[in-house]
This record gives sequence, C-alpha cells and structure tokens, in this order.
Amino acid sequence: MEKLRFGQENFLSEVTALGALVSSSGKTAELRLAMRLSILLLLLLLPGPPPALGMEDASFPHLGESSQPPPRACPPRCSCPRADTVDCDGLDLRVFPDNITRAAQHLSLQNNQLQELPYNELSRLSGLRTLNLHNNLISSEGLPDEAFESLTQLQHIYVAHNKLSVAPQFLPRSLRVADLAANEVTEIFPLTFGEKPALRSVYLHNNQLSNAGLPPDAFRGSEAVTTLSLSSNRLSYVPPSLPPSLERLHLQDNLISKVPRGALSRQTHLRELYLQHNRLADSGLDATTFSKLHCLEYLDLSHNQLAAVPAGLPRTLAVLHLGRNRIRWVEAARLHGMRGLRYLLLQHNQLGTAGLPAGALRPLRGLHTLHLYGNGLDHVPQRLQRKQLRALEPEPLAGLDQLQELSLAHNRLRVGDIGPGTWHELQALQVLDLSHNELSFVPPDLPEALEELHLQGNRISHVGPEAFLSTPRLRALFLRANRLHMTSIAPEAFLGLPHLRMVDTTGNPEHVLVRLPPTAPRRPWAGGP
Repeated sequence: MEKLRFGQENFLSEVTALGALVSSSGKTAELRLAMRLSILLLLLLLPGPPPALGMEDASFPHLGESSQPPPRACPPRCSCPRADTVDCDGLDLRVFPDNITRAAQHLSLQNNQLQELPYNELSRLSGLRTLNLHNNLISSEGLPDEAFESLTQLQHIYVAHNKLSVAPQFLPRSLRVADLAANEVTEIFPLTFGEKPALRSVYLHNNQLSNAGLPPDAFRGSEAVTTLSLSSNRLSYVPPSLPPSLERLHLQDNLISKVPRGALSRQTHLRELYLQHNRLADSGLDATTFSKLHCLEYLDLSHNQLAAVPAGLPRTLAVLHLGRNRIRWVEAARLHGMRGLRYLLLQHNQLGTAGLPAGALRPLRGLHTLHLYGNGLDHVPQRLQRKQLRALEPEPLAGLDQLQELSLAHNRLRVGDIGPGTWHELQALQVLDLSHNELSFVPPDLPEALEELHLQGNRISHVGPEAFLSTPRLRALFLRANRLHMTSIAPEAFLGLPHLRMVDTTGNPEHVLVRLPPTAPRRPWAGGP
C-alpha cells in the first residue's frame, strides 16, 4: 500500500506539471489529450471504485466478485425454483434428503418410496409452511410422535395415500389444511386436530375410522373448520361434537344407521351434507335431525333404506337427493315451505302411481328438475297431468312453471296412459326423459320449449310426419334401441325442426338413415342394428 501511495503522489505531481505546460502553450491539442488520459489513469489507480462512473459502468461487479449470485444448495435430482421451495416429486426416493436448506418454506416429497421421517432432519426445517408427503410408504412406526413439534409455522400438510395406522399424536397449532386421506387410520388423538384455531380443512376419507377411534374432543379448540371429510370409513353414527363452523360435511360411504339427537344442532352454518351410501332407515332420523341447519342447501340421502321423505327438512334446500331408497309415499307436509328447492331426485324408489298424492309437490314452486324414473309407474299420475302442472293457475303444483327437466324413465308407461293435455302447461320444460318405458310411438303434444327428448329403450316402431310439430326448438332426439326399420320414419318428420343437431337411431333392427332439415347442420346422423 505504501508503494502504491508513493506512486500515486509522484504521478499527481507529474500530472500537475503537465497541466501547467498545457496552460502555457495554450495551443497543443496533443498535450491536452495526454493530460486527460493521465487523469483517467490516475483515477483507475486510486483504491475503491471510481468516484464518477456513468450508469452503465455502475452495473459492473467490483474486482474479485462474480457476476452471478452463488448457487443455492439443492438436494441431488431435486429442483429448487425459489430460495424457499424444494421439489423432490416422483424421484423414487427411499431416504429423506439430508441437505435441504434451512430456508425452505415449501417442501414436496410426494410420489416417492419414503417409509419414515427422521426427526433430526425435520427439526432443522422450522420455517416450513407446506409439507407434501402424498403417496409414499410412510407408516405410523416411521413417524415419530415428536416429528412435527419444531414446525411451528406449518400451515399445509399432505400425508394422503400412505400407510398410517393411527394419526400423528400432535400437529402444529399453526395448521390450516390437513390431508390424511387414503391411509389405514383407526384412531385420532385430541391434539391431532384439536387446539388449531386456524384450521380450515380436514380430509380423513378412505380410512378405517370407527366412532371409537374419534374422541369427543377431537376438534376442541378448532372453531374455524369449514370442510370435514370422513367419507368411506367405518362410522356407525354421526359423531357428536363436530366443529360448529362446518360448511361442508362428507359422511357418505360409511355404516351410519343413526343420527343421534343433537348431533347436528350446532352446525348452523352447514351448507352441504353428504350422507349417501349408508344404512339410514326412518328410525335413524327424527323431526329434529335437520331442524337447526338453517343454511343447508344440498342434502344427499340417496342409497339408504328410507321409506318416507324425512320430516323437518330445512326450507333452504336447493338440492334434495333421495334416489335409491325404499320410499313409497311423498307426504306434502314434508316438503312444505321449500320454495327454493330446484332439484328433487326420487328415482329408483317404490312410489308406484299412488306414491305421489294430490298436492304432494305443490310447495315446490321453484322446482327445476324432477326425477321419478325407476319407480314402477304404469301411468303418469293424474295429479302430474294437466290439473297438477298448470304453470299460471293457482292449482296444486301450479308453481312448477320453472320446471326445466323431468325424468320419467325406467317405468312402465304406455302412450295411452298419458292423458290428453298432460304436457300443455309445462311452458319451461327443456329436457324430457321417457326412456325405457313401453311407448309404441312418440307421445303427442309435447312441450313447445323442449330441446332434448329421450325415447330410447321403448317399443317405437313408427315416427309419423306430425310427431314433432309441437316441438320446434328440438335439438337432440334419442331413438336408439327401439323397433325402427329403414322406412319407419316419415320423410317429413323433421322438416319443422330447424335447430335439430342430433338424432340417435342406433341399436334398432335395421339401419335407419335420418335426413335432417335443410337449415340444420349437414351431418349423416344414422343408426344401425
């Protein structure tokens, strides 16, 4: 440094003398240029960066520094797109990586062959917010009780599709989403999901949980859970003490035969309740079962053993699914006040013709879709004909002016069983399903608004020229698997259907070529045996 300073001082004195010479001459351009070059050289010799560099020069690195930041440590074969993200997805790893950066906040190890989680490695990663262990071979023996103690910032944990036989005894208080689905879990502990004020969603479907494995305080202190999935387990009754904040509750595909009194009394925010594919009979419910669910919009009780529509249903329901039960009777009082009901699905029950008495559907003024197929109907009930389906008159069922879809499939209807004027008042009906009945020809006077007509699986052998005069908006017609032959359809049958896009005549005894009207798309919609 002393030698450098001495050289700089000598150089300065020489530059000063050179400047004096230039001033005295006042005319030598070469001397001026030499002086400028000398001053620039002096600046370069000074320690530190030059004092007056331009913007372009300022972007260059100092001496001894690299132009690129040092590479981040990343486990072999993994990717680290950001400083806080480590992605080791699908690498067939059998051992937990040992060089994951302490700065990691998001770690994905899904789709590997991991069998255990070493505590000493996890405890280093105290900043983790997301841990994805989906689809590995992790067993409860390979998961230490204290495995997650140090992960005090963890918000999302995904351990679905592993080999856990019991849930972790402790999960961090900071947790928001926990997915333990598709394991072999038989037991939950109080601090697995309890005392988690930020917890929103818990997924436990496809496990082996019984009521004995779900303690009463399983969600104590977790008052913000909105989604809980317990479907496909071994529950025999609806668990008590479920979070009061629930909005979606999945209990389908269990062994549930009873909803204990009060089990759903605190869930006043519940919007969706799935109880299908259980063993519920009428004795497993009472008039108070659903009475406190003032926000319920979707209720699925299909595939159970109910003989009647349950009492005390919330008036807020928009979808009521009761298909595939043993219902013989629809009592009007059970549907009273349900003006917002849009979908009523009663297919595959035992209603028969007498199961829909006069006035049964009267309260359903906003009904959009009604499914009655598979009920053994041998005629359209009188109360579903003109007196009951008037859209504008104050008669029973007069409020069904919004009905857009009606399914009467899989019954025993014949054309003679459909009385004159049956369809006249269904001004909004767009989809009509009469498939798999005993119709021998297209029923007359179908609704004018009809766009989709299902007649497959009947005994139709002839389609006359006036079959669709009342349905000028028809777009799709299904005539497959009937008794149609090559000449069974009159050439004029579709002339008045400018919007027709599809005619399905497959599965008939002979190949049937359909000529679409000139304004329809030119496609050879044809069918064959």
